[in-house]
Amino acid sequence: MSGTTGLVGETAPTGAEPAPAPAPDPAQRAGGWRGAAAVLDLARFEARQLLLHIPVFAFLLIYLAVTGWGLFNGREGMDEFPVLQDVDRASQSAPLLLGVALLICVSRTVLRSQRRGTDRHFDVLVMEPWRRTVAHALSVVPYAAFTALVVAFEIVWAAHKPGVVGHPSPAELAVGPLVVLLSGVLGVLLARLFRNGFAAPLFVVGVVTLPTFVSSSGAAGSHWLQWLSPVVSETGADPLPSDLLGRPAGWHALYLAGLVGVLFCAAVLVSGGRGRVVRAATVVTLAATVAGVAGQSQGDSAALLAARTEASVRPEKFQTCHEYGRSTYCAFPEWDARAALDWAPVVDRVQALAGGAAGGERLTVRQRIEARYGTTTDAALDSSTTPGTVTVGTRWGGNRVPEFAVGVATVLVAGSEAAAVEWCAGDARAVTVMWLALGADADPMTAFRNVRLGDGLEGPDLVLAPTDGISLSTEQTRIVRELLNKPRYSVIPRVKSHWTELTSPNTSVARVADILGVPAAPEGTADASEEEPCE
Repeated sequence: MSGTTGLVGETAPTGAEPAPAPAPDPAQRAGGWRGAAAVLDLARFEARQLLLHIPVFAFLLIYLAVTGWGLFNGREGMDEFPVLQDVDRASQSAPLLLGVALLICVSRTVLRSQRRGTDRHFDVLVMEPWRRTVAHALSVVPYAAFTALVVAFEIVWAAHKPGVVGHPSPAELAVGPLVVLLSGVLGVLLARLFRNGFAAPLFVVGVVTLPTFVSSSGAAGSHWLQWLSPVVSETGADPLPSDLLGRPAGWHALYLAGLVGVLFCAAVLVSGGRGRVVRAATVVTLAATVAGVAGQSQGDSAALLAARTEASVRPEKFQTCHEYGRSTYCAFPEWDARAALDWAPVVDRVQALAGGAAGGERLTVRQRIEARYGTTTDAALDSSTTPGTVTVGTRWGGNRVPEFAVGVATVLVAGSEAAAVEWCAGDARAVTVMWLALGADADPMTAFRNVRLGDGLEGPDLVLAPTDGISLSTEQTRIVRELLNKPRYSVIPRVKSHWTELTSPNTSVARVADILGVPAAPEGTADASEEEPCE
């Protein structure tokens, strides 16, 4: 034979050049493992490219700076003793900054070929458009994973702080990473739908202005509408026990995860992906989103509202009590360890300065909450009418420490919190209360300033306490200021030896000053002329 048989059954002359192979069909794309590997390679490349965008890099640094400042420098005062069911919610807002940057920059990245006029070159590549869409969506995953690491570090850091209480919710902690992932996938979808670089920024502006429109329309109070937002922090009230929060955190996390899947599948479908896997994933994620919306839209149940009311009115039904020293301390289970470590030292310090029977009185320190108005209303606690009972709240640290000391001193002097509410503004017993509360403090003048509503050391003002505070006149303020500047050892004997007179409603302010060794105000001054009668 003068020829050989080719692969297609045709013969070619011996020694002749083989026919050139036909050009690959642009419609014939890479699939299987080769296609998946190509998608992952492109996703890694686009993830690195995103970091080169100034908004992403800048907001990533801002996110780290805000979080780091809160962890290392911002944990002061009441934040020094974290409540973990509040810490997990606090981790949700900061990732929004990174999410906005990713939404805009991912959308811009998807439209890069259109801006540069290279769209036509993609027709000869082996990767379908929908695979490129998948790669762009996956490029956001490293940023969501980084956010998850930051959130995990936040909660672990808080959990190792002294005096930490409460239990974090994994569903609440998942919100931050899900928001970042949702923002990036939404940016991909917007770019595929509108093919315009202004779509993503306009969407961000619309999301920012939408709450104002909803508020003006009167729908802002709708529970179901509120929970459609990616982040629902619900702050304002003092910390509540975790089982009284009533937040549908699990349903909300399911809603966000399902929404991420729906947007991802929509972007793939718009890009030409019509496979059975994509269609099935669309159905599953849409069902998850609907289930999440339905679950989080129920509102507070009747059982939860009843439990909140019961815990507010009759907290003893939910508490455990322990004796430390002379007093009994009753707290909600999550705060049980705080009694011996934090409350008892303050009670002992204040009671050590008291005289008479008050120095050995057996007090009951009871933790109280006001949960009937939910997690966003900071409602005041009513004074207890039970003799010898001192109220303590769920916050601790900062100003709450001297405020609790004022509450202890008030009960030692007046007998009950409710009895002190009836004092008039010129009642001289307020001076004794302030000395007991602050006389043994490490920095009494700073504590005195912080415990006053006006944060000053002169003039009349209201002194804060866990329940109703007490009023100080200008002259009483001056006397307390003089007392706190005197050596403690010179005041203690006077208080103990004249305890009955100092705690009598018939004792005048001038007499109290004389007993405690405080000189009278100079004639003609405002202090000298002000001594309100107390009838």
